[in-house]
Amino acid sequence: MPFDNKLTLVDRKGRKYLTAAERQSFIQAARTADHPEVQTLALMLTYTGCRISEALAVRMCDVDLYRSLVNIQSLKRRTEVWREVPIPSEFARELELTHQLRRQQAATRTRITRLWKFSRSTAYRKITGLMEVANVKGTQASPKGLRHGFGIAAVEAGVPLPTIAAVLGHSSITTTAIYTTAIGKEARDLLQKMW
Repeated sequence: MPFDNKLTLVDRKGRKYLTAAERQSFIQAARTADHPEVQTLALMLTYTGCRISEALAVRMCDVDLYRSLVNIQSLKRRTEVWREVPIPSEFARELELTHQLRRQQAATRTRITRLWKFSRSTAYRKITGLMEVANVKGTQASPKGLRHGFGIAAVEAGVPLPTIAAVLGHSSITTTAIYTTAIGKEARDLLQKMW
């Protein structure tokens, strides 16, 4: 395996994605966060696979409580591209309660207010702090590790690659296909479904 390929999920520094067990540990750690806003940010990253900068750009009006989805702007594109990402209904309820979304969405002046007012560096620090609480160590213990873990989990769940690409905001299915190259135990588990 070439180590200079930037699309690899494992390099000399280690695995770049969270396993299913690590994702579960992270979710449990997130639920114990001292501040509800940290909890919802951590769960947004986990349930949507969005980039940390994309999560921090989510506004009150971007959450559709009735359909349990979040409109996320793909910030790595040159043109403005938005994607609708489904979220668990119980998480939509948590967002509603933590951020008082119904009241905020009803008030015209607060509809464009961001859900999280953290800087990118503060948000990164909070997420990596939760990784420590979850006992997730290594290259994967980062917001990007959550994004890659989401991609791996989606592949393991049998979600079609075009759907994963749409949810993650990839412009090319080739980028999404990297999640099918999981190695180690995850690859064995995927292949075992065939055996």
